[in-house]
Amino acid sequence: MRDEERSVAGGLRHGFAQLVRFGVVQARACAFAGALLAGIGASRLLPPLPVARYDLVLVYGVLLTLVARRVGWETRRDTAVIAVCHVLGLLFELVKVRLGSWSYPEDALTKIAGVPLYGGFMYAAVASYVCRARRLMRLRYTRYRAAATTLVAAAVYLNFFTHHWIPDLRWPLAAAMTAATAGTWVGFRVGAHRYRMPLAVSFVLIGFFLWIAENAATYAGAWSYPQQLGGWQPVPLTKFGAWSLLISVTFVLVERLGTSRPRPPRGAPRARTVAAAGVPGVRFLQDRLTGRRIRRTTDGEGARAGVAR
Repeated sequence: MRDEERSVAGGLRHGFAQLVRFGVVQARACAFAGALLAGIGASRLLPPLPVARYDLVLVYGVLLTLVARRVGWETRRDTAVIAVCHVLGLLFELVKVRLGSWSYPEDALTKIAGVPLYGGFMYAAVASYVCRARRLMRLRYTRYRAAATTLVAAAVYLNFFTHHWIPDLRWPLAAAMTAATAGTWVGFRVGAHRYRMPLAVSFVLIGFFLWIAENAATYAGAWSYPQQLGGWQPVPLTKFGAWSLLISVTFVLVERLGTSRPRPPRGAPRARTVAAAGVPGVRFLQDRLTGRRIRRTTDGEGARAGVAR
């Protein structure tokens, strides 16, 4: 009985330790988003300045992007993907603000059609999280149907505009995304162990925490919904579902634009799973990719491939 109790206690300790490690990795993945939100919150505590607060936040966001690139939070490819998400997010903001979904009530020099240019950083922060989580947790996908998921994600993005004029297809699109990602698993690493969960579940979990972050952002004055103009109120729970869908757009962009595959040198053979002169094809290809020449040697056991440096 004591051995069983020790085994259970050891399992609980391991589980708790893994949960802590998971939380630490998630915090690292949220570094850019957390720093951006902290900066927006801190800007409300500043005394009156000759510069508009939204303009200061824009400068802060640009500097934060440069710092993130400098310290290695993002790679060059990550920065490019994040920039694309920034532009798409800004276009999203321009339309939604014009339609009255939310507003930026303060004045600023860097506002276009009622939207401060820093508005795109909200979506850039989400993209930064996805890019960093992808690398830090070594995400791998099984049975990922890229074409179907991309098609539904594009429809989700468009529906956020079109539902102002035609019936809202949010629930049918949620069902379509569930179908498109059915059987798709995302594998991730925590410490020395790997785990997995359904991709659709990861969208829901991320959407929930984005909804929490949106409550914090609106409280900090990043933007305001119509019901918050007279005083802050919690963001409606319906936005949780909206974020769970919208994260699929960011995910598809990161997977489409952020995936880099090594290109073999010109003339190099394709990878094979068969042996080449007694050496596994994978090793043969690795030698060719690293620029090492293959020469033939023989010994008592027969022909083998040797490496000439």
